[in-house]
Amino acid sequence: MRIAVIGGGAWGTALADLLARKGEKVTLWARESEVIEGINRRHRNDMFLPGAELAPGLRAEADLDAALRGAETIVSAAPSHAVRSVMTHAAAALSDARPLVVSASKGLDPDRLERPSSVLGEVLPAGTPVAVISGPSFAWEVFQRQPTAVVAAATDHEVAQRTQRVFSTNYFRVYSHTDVVGVELAGALKNVIALAAGILEGLGLGFNPRAALITRGLAEITRLGVALGAQPMTFAGLAGMGDLILTATGALSRNRTLGVALGQGQTLAQALAGKAAVVEGVNTTRTAVALGERHGVELPISREVANILFKNKPPRQAIADLMERELKAEGR
Repeated sequence: MRIAVIGGGAWGTALADLLARKGEKVTLWARESEVIEGINRRHRNDMFLPGAELAPGLRAEADLDAALRGAETIVSAAPSHAVRSVMTHAAAALSDARPLVVSASKGLDPDRLERPSSVLGEVLPAGTPVAVISGPSFAWEVFQRQPTAVVAAATDHEVAQRTQRVFSTNYFRVYSHTDVVGVELAGALKNVIALAAGILEGLGLGFNPRAALITRGLAEITRLGVALGAQPMTFAGLAGMGDLILTATGALSRNRTLGVALGQGQTLAQALAGKAAVVEGVNTTRTAVALGERHGVELPISREVANILFKNKPPRQAIADLMERELKAEGR
């Protein structure tokens, strides 16, 4: 199968490597000349996935049209804020073709407050089958071929199963689902809670507050998801609880790491300085708060994370304000 992976970050590179090792003919499109040269000459992407010896058959391409030519499956792995512009260009190259398009971006459009699959539905030719893939999956561990389980979701279950077959290997297990809204929102919003978990760690706090944060964070994510049409049980699965636990506690989490720096007293600008990789939780925090306001959903944790990120609120004051909120029943 000819597959084009659009986006040369860590996650796009890991998925391209996985698919190439399955024996598929994979072309990775990237903006960065260093990424393209590194993959084609040394089988490495030292900018975003340093230390990884990539599949010899994987090729990188700077020309988006050339990368897409003849592709039967397209993996959209650009950062969420760039999905619209990149995939609008990609759509023009598809003409009459209707390849399977799989969104692997874990974020939300910060301008229009939309999920990546909604963006794809707007810019791709009518009738293009679209799926999403998400779940607890650090790029480095996928590259290492550590046992990993994720979810492929599409409104048409046959499209979800088709995606399942494309990605499944003996170390990368893919479950199918039809709750696209829930799977995408879970994958995006868990980054906000991971930022908060990192802040707690940076402050030197222990396991009690982290457990409370993750649990109440999951409740917050679920409230917003259900308000937007998701199935509540989706958030108890791999795309929800699974990815939240991984991102909030794992040492490889960029969002958690950023939170640690904030908790230790750095400003957002200081914490992001010199980082090539996008930390999706920053934009997602702002978007989550806006979505909560639009739909009348209370998101106290997300709002306090936004206050820390964008209003320089002291993290300890944010925690105090959360702890002193009006008492209520757990299910609310």
